[in-house]
This record gives sequence, structure tokens and C-alpha cells, in this order.
Amino acid sequence: MSTMDTAVASSIRRDETAPIALLLAFAGGYIDAYTWIIHGVMANAQTANLVLLWVYGSIGNWTKALHFVPPILAFAAGILVAAWLRRATGGRASAIGTLIEILLLVTIAILHNRLPDVAGTLGISFVAAVQSAVFTRVEGALYSSVMITGNMRQAIEGLFAAASGNGTLRPPGIFATLCVAFGLGAAVGAFATKQIPNLALGLPVIALLVVLLLCEVSSEEGRL
Repeated sequence: MSTMDTAVASSIRRDETAPIALLLAFAGGYIDAYTWIIHGVMANAQTANLVLLWVYGSIGNWTKALHFVPPILAFAAGILVAAWLRRATGGRASAIGTLIEILLLVTIAILHNRLPDVAGTLGISFVAAVQSAVFTRVEGALYSSVMITGNMRQAIEGLFAAASGNGTLRPPGIFATLCVAFGLGAAVGAFATKQIPNLALGLPVIALLVVLLLCEVSSEEGRL
């Protein structure tokens, strides 16, 4: 890392660091795989849910079409809560948002066998929305921890810029690694969901606990 990169890295917010972004991307991919296998919908990718809603609706299969409405509404509710959280708590939004995610995932995991499918889907989509709206930047650049399309574009454009002599390899490297982390999370999530469905949500909870710890360390350092 160059001296300039080191200076930039030391000046960014802790909740915008690459390690936190990678942990969130892993959790995002994991949760998407979990909800697809258990509930047949995407917690994160509302584009997919909207497309499937209208695909089934266009052929008159409204029973299947309406199956994709609850996660879309829950995601929208999560975005609104995250927006209020940022306004009400300022710099504490990342830590509080992560705590909300953890509590909801633990609740869903405990009640896994008692909650109807829709309730589990609603909770997890809400979690995904809070995460996507609270954590929006990595080292100052916009990114997403719950889908990879934008990250992949950033990685490819960054590599092109670096090859043209107009940028460094660090930004595209981070975005490429985010895509890998998301994919790894999806793979681990699919395996765990099939093997230990009642305990599967434990792994993303652990990842989020580490994120919460890092955010809290940042807050303590800021008060010193």
C-alpha cells in the first residue's frame, strides 16, 4: 500500500473499512442463499422478486406471484427504519443497525420451526434492508453488501482505469473481493442450510457480532 493509500485508510470511518464490508458481503450472500432454499424468495435481491412477481402475474398464477410481495414490502419497511435510524442516531447508526439485525436473526433462528414461512421471510428481508441502507460505503466509495451487480461494475471499471494508468488497483481489488465474499457466503449458506437448517442462521449472526464489535471499538476510540 502506498503512503497516500495508508493516509486515506487511516482517515476513513471504521464502519466503512474493507474488513467490515467483507463481513457484511459474506452475511448478505449467506442470507440470500438461506431464504431461497427455505422460503423460495430472495431476501436481498428485490429485482428478482419483482421480476418473478410479474412473470407469474402475467400468466395469471397470482398464488405464486403474491408469494413475492411480502419480502418486497418488508425490504421497503427496513429502508424506512434505517433512514430514521441514521437521522436519529447519527454516527451510532451502524452499531445500532447491526444490533437490530442480530436480534432479529436470533429471534428468527429460535422460532424457525414455529414461524410461518412469510414471517421468516419478512424478518430476514427487513434485516437485509437495514444492512443495505446503513452500510453504504467502503473506503469512501458507494457499494452494496447485499448484491454484487454494482460491485462487479466498480471492479471492472476500476481495473480498466488502473490498466489505463488512471487509477490504482486497490479500489477494484476491494470490489472484486466483495463479489468473492458474497459468493462464498452464498455457498456456505446453501451448504449450512441443507445440513443444519435449525442452526444455519448462527454463522451470519457471528459475522454481524464481529461487525458490531468493530463498530463499537471505533466509537470508543472516537471518544478518547
